[in-house]
Amino acid sequence: MTTETYEILAVKYAERTDRFRAESFIMPAEDDHATPHPMDYFVWVIRNGARTILVDTGFDEAEGKKRNRKVLRTPAAALELIGISAGQIDQLIVTHLHYDHAGTLGAFPKAHFHLQAAEMQYATGPCMCHPALRVPFTAEHVCEMVRNVFSGRVVFHEGDAEIAPGITVHKVGGHSRGLQCVRVATASGPVVLASDASHYYENFEEGKVFPIVVDVENTLRGYARLNELAASRRHIVPGHDPLVLQRYPSLNSQTNGMVVRLDVPRLDA
Repeated sequence: MTTETYEILAVKYAERTDRFRAESFIMPAEDDHATPHPMDYFVWVIRNGARTILVDTGFDEAEGKKRNRKVLRTPAAALELIGISAGQIDQLIVTHLHYDHAGTLGAFPKAHFHLQAAEMQYATGPCMCHPALRVPFTAEHVCEMVRNVFSGRVVFHEGDAEIAPGITVHKVGGHSRGLQCVRVATASGPVVLASDASHYYENFEEGKVFPIVVDVENTLRGYARLNELAASRRHIVPGHDPLVLQRYPSLNSQTNGMVVRLDVPRLDA
């Protein structure tokens, strides 16, 4: 049985450079927590001749200012630089509802949003009564998604689901109740966009857990799930690691340091 294959692009739109390892891992005290540990913010494009699907919508300048994150360009503006109009995106996978993944929904007026039902339940349920659990969410982003539900633009999934031939989502949880990763068929084998199932390579490679977490056990199980879904560990792409821009080739010379191709072999072979 044959399926479609795709090009995958990681598009950087923001960064935070004033971070340290203490903010990245729940780990033994012997780790050097004082070492700088920057974070990049991406959206992802999955495309071939038949379709273009976006993964996540990022956040804007106002949200970045509020949370002390530097927005280099809005996600919609970043997409325009590679010839993609945000207004034409009709299928959009939202991995989860944290502010940095679901913050510019209004920039995609034609999109139908693919979301795990468990994530909507979590983001609008009793857990949001606890400040420690709601801090990664922005109320207006969640309310906007609710409005999209009422306008018929949200497609809910319960666990594994096919979005298009060769593109599937898989609930992994742990970091958020309804977090989903995305598996994409490519010419080099299945690639898994981990999103926040693994912020950094170190998370899934060494079993280290990011401090924003709902369920540590599910997070660790998620690392095993990523490995099951991908063609190899080298086919797993973490959600926030600046190394992604070093390990994959740029789309072209004009997008160096901003857009890389994930459907081709890594440069650090």
